[in-house]
Amino acid sequence: MFKFTSLFFLVMFMIGTDTFLISPLLPTLQAEFGVRTDDAGWMLAAYTLGSAVFALIAGPLSDGWNRRTVMLCGLVAFSLSTALCGFADSFWTMCLLRFAAGVSAAFTAPQVWAAIPAVMPAHRIAKTMGVAYAGLAASQALGVPIGSWLAAGGWSVPFWTIGAASLLLAVFVYRHLPGMPPAADARTLGLIFRRYVPLIRSVRARAGFLAYLLLHLGGGTAFAFAGKWMSDRFGLPVGQIGTAMLFLGLGNLLGSMVSAYASRRLGPSRAVCAGMALLVVLYTILPRLPHLAVATACYFVIFTILGILFPIIMGALTSLNATLRGTISSLANATMNGANTLGAWIAGLLYVQLGGYAPIGVFASVCLALSLATFLLGGVLGGRTKSSDRHNGSVTRPASSSES
Repeated sequence: MFKFTSLFFLVMFMIGTDTFLISPLLPTLQAEFGVRTDDAGWMLAAYTLGSAVFALIAGPLSDGWNRRTVMLCGLVAFSLSTALCGFADSFWTMCLLRFAAGVSAAFTAPQVWAAIPAVMPAHRIAKTMGVAYAGLAASQALGVPIGSWLAAGGWSVPFWTIGAASLLLAVFVYRHLPGMPPAADARTLGLIFRRYVPLIRSVRARAGFLAYLLLHLGGGTAFAFAGKWMSDRFGLPVGQIGTAMLFLGLGNLLGSMVSAYASRRLGPSRAVCAGMALLVVLYTILPRLPHLAVATACYFVIFTILGILFPIIMGALTSLNATLRGTISSLANATMNGANTLGAWIAGLLYVQLGGYAPIGVFASVCLALSLATFLLGGVLGGRTKSSDRHNGSVTRPASSSES
């Protein structure tokens, strides 16, 4: 069982590292390909766009396929597309290859969450889920800084390293992970999209995903140009940007570890309200901080809060409809990546047109405030079940700490 737990951790670690790798490399790649600052964000957005679009069908569609085969093919495609990024000779080639890597990740990551209940004993499922999520958090704490340090030997090296490591994981999947054939015949495309109908009809679900979109839009916009801002404001080279971002990842990892405790102590609704209110303040003051150490400490607190909030919010979303947890997870992934794609584009415009990182901080704060208001007004974090939601088959009880 340990080998499966390690596999799931490492798959999420690789995908998470690749997702955020471009941010600290952005100043280097911008200079390498000679692109404008407001266009450079598309090298980050291309990955999240591919993942967002294909996540809408990847999770539900793969329910009708052998999950081992899907994970294997996804990992191979992910390793090749990521390694090829290291050979990109133009801005548009890099964007195309990042898009392909995002598509591959959209087919790979959902298989981790779906495979855990299939191969692990019942009493180890919850713990293994936590380990897999920790792999995603650890990718920010360790993967992104390591990638930045590797880039000191050339910007291509991190892409080649992640590609090679992912290919080794694919070999492990082929040799050790058992087959997981579907329980029924493959679903048609129409039936797959029909699974979203109960969520579309649910007022609470619509509010929940709108709030989730706003949360990631604010955070994604602020993160997309964090490396660029550190380079311009404090004169940091790419290796030192990676070191600073180490603290962002450590904060996210710490937050994910104490999330269940915070939910039990404060309750899900109070924990989210307190955390998001504090984020509004921190994103507003962050661009005005004069010293790198203070700015890094602020980022650490921000990412610790985000690490606390995301498991609680995901618990609330997945409890919207107990029969559609896989579809909800895919839709949440698409929402997150779609918001990050839009955020990267908006960040470039704000940074260039409105004079630096301060407008980005204000935009992130407004998004977080609107997200919190939507969560509360939509009753996503608690309250009585609306009759319209009950009639649509939704289970809309508040997320408990055990679900977080």
